[in-house]
Amino acid sequence: MSASFISAHGGHLVDLLVEEDRAIDLREASRDWLSIDLTQRQVSDLELLLNGGFSPLTSFMGRSDYESVCQRMRLSDGTLWSIPIVLDISDVVAAKLGGGEFLALRDPEGVMLASLEVHEVWQPDRREEAELVYGTVDSLHPGVDYLFNKTGSHYVSGVLEGLRLPVHYDFSELRCSPAELRAEFSSLGWRKVAGFQTRNPMHRAHVEITRRAAVEADANLLIHPVVGMTKAGDVDHFTRVRAYKSVMSRYPRNTAKLGLLNLAMRMAGPRSALWHTIIRKNHGCTHFIIGRDHAGPGKDGDGVDFYGRYDAQEMVLAHEGELGMTVVPFRNMVYLADENRFVAFDAVPDGKRVLNISGTELRSRLTEGRDIPSWFTYPEVERELRKTHPPRSKQGFTVFFTGLSGSGKSTIANAVRVKLMEIGGRPVTLLDGDIVRTNLSSELGFSREHRALNIHRIGFVASEITKNGGIALCAPIAPYDSVRKDNRSLISPLGGFVLVYVSTPLEVCERRDRKGLYAKARAGLIKEFTGVSDPYEVPEDSDLDIDTTGLTPEEAANMVILHLEEIGFIGGKHSSN
Repeated sequence: MSASFISAHGGHLVDLLVEEDRAIDLREASRDWLSIDLTQRQVSDLELLLNGGFSPLTSFMGRSDYESVCQRMRLSDGTLWSIPIVLDISDVVAAKLGGGEFLALRDPEGVMLASLEVHEVWQPDRREEAELVYGTVDSLHPGVDYLFNKTGSHYVSGVLEGLRLPVHYDFSELRCSPAELRAEFSSLGWRKVAGFQTRNPMHRAHVEITRRAAVEADANLLIHPVVGMTKAGDVDHFTRVRAYKSVMSRYPRNTAKLGLLNLAMRMAGPRSALWHTIIRKNHGCTHFIIGRDHAGPGKDGDGVDFYGRYDAQEMVLAHEGELGMTVVPFRNMVYLADENRFVAFDAVPDGKRVLNISGTELRSRLTEGRDIPSWFTYPEVERELRKTHPPRSKQGFTVFFTGLSGSGKSTIANAVRVKLMEIGGRPVTLLDGDIVRTNLSSELGFSREHRALNIHRIGFVASEITKNGGIALCAPIAPYDSVRKDNRSLISPLGGFVLVYVSTPLEVCERRDRKGLYAKARAGLIKEFTGVSDPYEVPEDSDLDIDTTGLTPEEAANMVILHLEEIGFIGGKHSSN
């Protein structure tokens, strides 16, 4: 355990995997330990701790290392390191730990991956962590959002021993450990290796950038995309890896290698760039390619980029000597239409016609089924993208109706269901509030917690329907804004999500009340009744508002159908693309 070795391609590699006899003993002992099932991000972090990808770290950080990294981008012993690698736990688990206990770390299926002899448990100042590491407390930053809304209240550290690495069933031949990559580079005689990180598909400009970087550095290439947690809305890694494999033939033979990195992105801009450079050094690279706005998450709430375009390059260049890595900085590339070549955007000759397609424009072309020009990408990459990103008229989607009891949600949803089935082409599923309560959430009450859980369950089912190309029509009351937003975030990347607010006034809903529920609620016979004794939070992000006071169900349903046509999910303006 904790062995290390060194090769011509980098410094010492930590190896935290124990011998099989020790692993058997730990498994036996763990029957009496507290266990936690790791999140996706924690599994990714653990893998890179165990296989040396996070060398020189030998465990999740203790408090002194954590605070030092946050404040000055160095471990407590002065070693350069820019991102906190911590194991977060809930307050319930933290209350059971003090020090000296052992914690079994398991994957989501319950397989024990590692043991942690607990030395420290503490509660961090997460706001301070956000300010220091991400430079913002804006939850539009995905790293900040994860820290504030998806991270346990406490951190735990201690002595880490690995029993086994996480199992990956996909693209196993491309998932090389740091030691394996170093050994392969040595066997190939590659003395200089330039690493290239990406979380997006590679198009012609990316290949051009990496080719030029290799020539400039007189190095071979490691195309090393991230296939762990990336940014919401990114192209799934299965599609991306198929596209990466297809472009490898565009490089001269025996000059480039494709490998996959199971890294959980933090999107911390300059700090992430420094971190990514260290990780690539551990994987045997001698050079690292850094482009414009490396690991930047986009814009903040004021529409301003979280980080400057070249902050990441400047950060890593400032530490180049200490890192023992050579930075290969590159500007954004654009296409000169009249000369059939790519150039850096700041080197465009005066008067030349420039072409460029942003990620937003590419997604729009895919969604609407429009052409993608051949100068932008390769036909094999386009084919892979279109497999998993069909035009809207062929995508699954969810229509989520929300409103008070008696507002007309279920009636409209059922009428829309019939109209969609009449159109045909995709299976349609109605998830009405009462039906779900009977079949999916019969054990739940009507507390805020249980109502939220019920809506999350509906969202999960709808996400599966949407992901698989079907149509989900959801018609619960869904009174809480945050839960509706959770469902939008869950479903939108998988297809479409349309929020319909049935805004029928309370007094109209009461007049329609055939079951007498409002009367019972006002008499105190029904507790926590939405609109009477429990609040309804009016959505400010609805895609369509319908007040059914003066409408027939047919008219209201037609409003929904027309909206779906307008945005391209059925018939309408994009159906022929």
